[in-house]
Amino acid sequence: MSDLDQLTQSLARNLKRWRGERGFTLDALAARAGVSRGMIIQIEQARTNPSVGTTVKLADALGVSITTLLDYEQGSPVRLVPESQAVRMWSTEAGSSTTLLVGTEARGPLELWAWRLMPGDSSHSDPHPEGTVELLHVTAGELTLVVDGASYSVPAGGSATFEAHHPHAYRNDGSEPTEVTMAVSIPPVR
Repeated sequence: MSDLDQLTQSLARNLKRWRGERGFTLDALAARAGVSRGMIIQIEQARTNPSVGTTVKLADALGVSITTLLDYEQGSPVRLVPESQAVRMWSTEAGSSTTLLVGTEARGPLELWAWRLMPGDSSHSDPHPEGTVELLHVTAGELTLVVDGASYSVPAGGSATFEAHHPHAYRNDGSEPTEVTMAVSIPPVR
């Protein structure tokens, strides 16, 4: 079974499980997530590999991290994630990418990401649930962080944090690759 097949199967199983644990019908989850009922059915039947945006919307609606939806190894009090098992969530032909390094559900979902943005590339994010916070640290290049329409320049060595319930985007307006480590804290579903 390929990595993609394993990921698709894991997502199908975990989406069904968490939807059941939350007591959400297909229609209720579709409404909360802004994702069609048909798409949720296809995902739960492992017939499609959804976009990053769709996966984020479903995770947010369920109040779990993307890691939880994609994880196929849970149980031990310590979970080691070798580089080969980090999940590449988004990439461009230019070489930009985001990789989910590790995440946890303790006290609300918490995720750790590695981003690489090539010159001229950008990634836009829909608003996350109220209370979601992102922290980021630029390790190379310069990041243009756009939050609620305002742009902020974050050079290498700099850090930023923001409330991610606002629309936001990450851009590389420079001429060199930008590398960012980011943590995302998502409030638990009440």
